[in-house]
Amino acid sequence: MNKRSLSADFVTAFATGWPEHQPDILVLSLTTHKGSQDFALTKEQALLIAKTMKETASRLAKPKAS
Repeated sequence: MNKRSLSADFVTAFATGWPEHQPDILVLSLTTHKGSQDFALTKEQALLIAKTMKETASRLAKPKAS
């Protein structure tokens, strides 16, 4: 963790829904220019991620008006 990159890859993510045979998980797909990765999340994990993203987004600097 000490050698963490100062730049970030652009990431696109989307929830692929609750699997038909496992309704207790949500599959989240993340894609960068390096490839794709799927993550299985519980409902509690998905809600925590959504809450954290919302809080972080609200603290981002407002875009400069041109």
